[in-house]
Amino acid sequence: MSYLHFSFYAAFALSSLGLAFHRTHLISALLCLESMMLSMYVALTMWPIQTQTPSASILPIIMLTFSACEAGTGLALLVASTRTHGSDHLHNFNLLQC
Repeated sequence: MSYLHFSFYAAFALSSLGLAFHRTHLISALLCLESMMLSMYVALTMWPIQTQTPSASILPIIMLTFSACEAGTGLALLVASTRTHGSDHLHNFNLLQC
């Protein structure tokens, strides 16, 4: 395993560990999701270079588009939940209550 692959795997693993263990605030969960998407984007961007394919792939651009949509939706949910519940603490949200 090369150093480049190890750094992508380590960034994704650290982001998923951050998502699993630091779930106090909604903003920290959203930042962990964004760092996971960023590590996958960089890995998909470097993949044609590592495999030495001559054609460019459109997959990183599509993933970057979905990542931007996910970030916008997450921030909209953050603003809406902060307005209704008063804070972004995840333990304040009750999923059983409307």
